Amino acid sequence: MRQVKNPFGLELTNSSSASLAAGMTLTADCLEDSRLTCFWGCSVQKLYEALQKHASCFRISTPRALEEALYSDYLHREEYFIKKHSKEEIYCQLPRDTEIEDFGPVPRSRYPLVALLTLADEDDREIYDIISMVSVIHIPDKTYKLPCRILYQYLLLAQGQFYDLKQLFMSANSSPSPSSKRSPADRDAEQSLLERAGLAGSGVEPAEDSSKDCVVCQNGGVNWVLLPCRHACLCDSCVCYFKQCPMCRQFVQESFALCGQKEPDQDMLESS
Repeated sequence: MRQVKNPFGLELTNSSSASLAAGMTLTADCLEDSRLTCFWGCSVQKLYEALQKHASCFRISTPRALEEALYSDYLHREEYFIKKHSKEEIYCQLPRDTEIEDFGPVPRSRYPLVALLTLADEDDREIYDIISMVSVIHIPDKTYKLPCRILYQYLLLAQGQFYDLKQLFMSANSSPSPSSKRSPADRDAEQSLLERAGLAGSGVEPAEDSSKDCVVCQNGGVNWVLLPCRHACLCDSCVCYFKQCPMCRQFVQESFALCGQKEPDQDMLESS
C-alpha cells in the first residue's frame, strides 16, 4: 500500500549571497535515499511540456525520465546522491567553461535552475504516492538581479497527477502570550513538519515566536491552514467554529493541520 506523505524536502541555504557567478547551496532533507539532479538553463516550454507528459502517459520518476521528457533541452546537468535524513548541504554552480553570464531579458525562455528530487531505490517508488519533486529556482545574474528564490515547486504522483505547492500566510500578532514562547527543539520540530509537507523553501518563512498564537483566542498555538486563502491562523480549538477565514473573510472550503491533530468536529462546524 502506497504512503501519501511527501518524502522530499528542499530549501535554499544561502539565498542572500547566491548568484550565477558565485553558485548556490541547496539543502535536501528526504525520508529515503534520493537523488538530486540539477538542470541548468532548462527550457521553460520543455519543462511544462514534460509535466503534461507526466500527467498523460510518461511518469517522471527518475532523472533519466525527466531528461528524455525535456528532449535534453538544458545547458548543464549535475547529479548528487542524498542520504536519507542527512540534511546535507549541496553546493551547485554552473561551470565557468559554459561562458554563460545571464539567461537573457525577461520574459526568459530558460529557467536558471530546475532541481529534481527522485527516490534512489526502485522499491521505494512502489511505496510512496509522491515519486518526485521539481523545484524551479531563480538565481540572480547580470541582467536580472531579483534575489535567489524558489519560484515553483511541483509534487509528481505515481498516478500521473502533479501539484503546485503554494505559500502559506502566517498570522503575525503584535502582543504574544506566554504560550507562544517555544524552545528551540519545538521550533526545529515544527520546521521539520513543514519540510515533511514539502513546504521548505517554497515561500514559507519561519514565523517568529510572536506569530504562533491563534488570532481568535490568543491562547492556542496556530495549527490549521484554511483553503483556498492559505491563511494559517487558527488553533485546534477554534478552527471548528469558522466557515469564513477570520483574516480575510473568504469562505473556507477545506482545511488541514500542520501537525498531526484530529480533524475538526464537523458537527460543531455545521452548527456554528
